[in-house]
Amino acid sequence: MLSAFVSALRTADLRRKILFTIGIVVLYRVGATLPSPGVNYANVKYCVEQVSSGDSAQIYSLINLFSGGALLQLSVFAVGVMPYITASIIVQLLTVVIPRFEQLRKEGQSGQAKMTQYTRYLSVALALLQSTSIVALGASGNLLQGCDRKDEIVADQSIFALSVMVLVMTAGSTLVMWLGEMVTERGIGNGMSLLIFAGIAARIPAEGKTILDSRGGVTFAAVCVAALLIVVGVVFVEQGQRRIPVQYAKRMVGRRMYGGTSTYLPLKVNQAGVIPVIFASSLLYIPGLITQLVRSGGNKEKTGWWDRFVSTYLTDPSNYWYIAIYFTLIVFFTFFYVSITFNPDERADEMNKFGGFIPGIRPGARHRRLPALCAQPHYVAGLDLPGRHRHPAEPVPADR
Repeated sequence: MLSAFVSALRTADLRRKILFTIGIVVLYRVGATLPSPGVNYANVKYCVEQVSSGDSAQIYSLINLFSGGALLQLSVFAVGVMPYITASIIVQLLTVVIPRFEQLRKEGQSGQAKMTQYTRYLSVALALLQSTSIVALGASGNLLQGCDRKDEIVADQSIFALSVMVLVMTAGSTLVMWLGEMVTERGIGNGMSLLIFAGIAARIPAEGKTILDSRGGVTFAAVCVAALLIVVGVVFVEQGQRRIPVQYAKRMVGRRMYGGTSTYLPLKVNQAGVIPVIFASSLLYIPGLITQLVRSGGNKEKTGWWDRFVSTYLTDPSNYWYIAIYFTLIVFFTFFYVSITFNPDERADEMNKFGGFIPGIRPGARHRRLPALCAQPHYVAGLDLPGRHRHPAEPVPADR
């Protein structure tokens, strides 16, 4: 592995891509630690350390995890990549209900460029909305509840100062989106996935030190071995696919003979990726956010039953009901998302158009048989994803 890395550095084009990617990651981490204007960083740091295991940390765990801890620190990149991820998911889902989007999806490269542009516009709008919510919670002292300095996080609470904070965070999220696209275009790998990994990996040393100090060396070593085994298992599942053999009949076009080849239809075991986990975590995040807003409104006595229900069943990862709800949501969203993004009938029509058929299955029955064949790998994914992501409050997700 080391020799392959050294060999890659000797190639000028590959070396340039590696250095460019490293530079983008460094820039992203600098922005994630740079406080927004008007934020008292000393009080923010104090409150983050004080409530690191409280309700606020559990409620915002997923977004704070993807931002590399930038959310609860109210930094320039506090919103991070979440608006872009959310916008991408929304645009993908809209292709099912909006005929215009469905038409663009079938237009190839030009249609994909327009879909990407729509995703960018929606990302900016969502970033503005999320930035406004974060600044409002921070100014009212409800972002980091349980801290005795929560009301001193935002020093200047004038309309102008708060507006500047919102604009800075929105611009920071837009810059993160641009950085991710630049890595995808000129660097190595998928830019957004790489930035998410950089944010999560930045927290590994601190989380490891916490485990070592609180649980001892034996537990720390066991966690490291377990993490390594989980990574191996995740790679095994992610690389796994079911290959359905496809045979194309010979056909005459003009004076030339085409077809007669054998290929296969690759079906990934985990075709949905981590999208079901994001869906499930976001859905469990909403009740906790409502609870935070209710507390800020001073109606805690009237909604005490709701507060107890949310804290017991929807934010406590050790509760069996919470685990069952989270497991069920991930399984449901796995099949739901795959059913939207992967259409077996379209694949069957494409095969029929070019004279393809599955050996051993009558051509007329392929439309009835192909959906069943395509659905089988997703049963494995539906059970695999909840096993990796036990709950959204985990410090470091296993698949990273």
